[in-house]
Amino acid sequence: MDPRHRLVTTKYNPARTWTPENAVGIGGAYLCVYGMEGPGGYQFVGRTVQMWNRYRQTANFREGKPWLLRFFDQIHFFPVSEDELLDMRQDFLYGKFNVKIEEQTFSLRDYNNFLVTNEADIARFKTQQQSAFNAERERWKENGQAEFVADSAIDTPSATEFDLTPGARVAASPVSGSVWKLLVKPGDRVSAGMPLVIVESMKMEINVTATESGTVQQLLCGEGSPVAAGQNLLVIEPLTEPAA
Repeated sequence: MDPRHRLVTTKYNPARTWTPENAVGIGGAYLCVYGMEGPGGYQFVGRTVQMWNRYRQTANFREGKPWLLRFFDQIHFFPVSEDELLDMRQDFLYGKFNVKIEEQTFSLRDYNNFLVTNEADIARFKTQQQSAFNAERERWKENGQAEFVADSAIDTPSATEFDLTPGARVAASPVSGSVWKLLVKPGDRVSAGMPLVIVESMKMEINVTATESGTVQQLLCGEGSPVAAGQNLLVIEPLTEPAA
């Protein structure tokens, strides 16, 4: 709540391909708790108990909701040993361990008065913080760390590297990620708008759809393979009209 106590940090570049469940991270001025395993780019600051409980209602998971936090919740972390945390996680989902929850009243008027009273000191802090952040970014640029460049480019065949049937079209990935699932195979007939491939990118599943009807002629990717934005994934040839 106090702007002078807010941490600001950078995200990892490139992002991790795997983050453990219940990890706590900061990216920019935002803090998050990873509710499930997956990729991520926030800086790790700790670990905690579960944020989700799909199967049980307990004193902390209530009102028919599987998530722990509510709007306006303020979180306080405290240090424990690794073994203590493992025991807490083991018991938390079954209601054998409960987090401490205290009801409080938030006054927006009092908070706005606090900001006005401390305006000058808050402004000095934010100026110093921004200056340090800018200096860090400049060091990255000097060391060539400002932008991530892959060690080797992904082999991305263009439409000119294989024979296309007249009128054939290629379907390309709109983002960088990995092929999570192929929904078609060579020879399948597809219609406009039909999902062809599911690409996973930053915890999201993105459907690559057919722009027009036709037959899948060739697959240019496989499940689990990395893809770049704009990379061709498959070829669709037009439907052959029957002779009159």
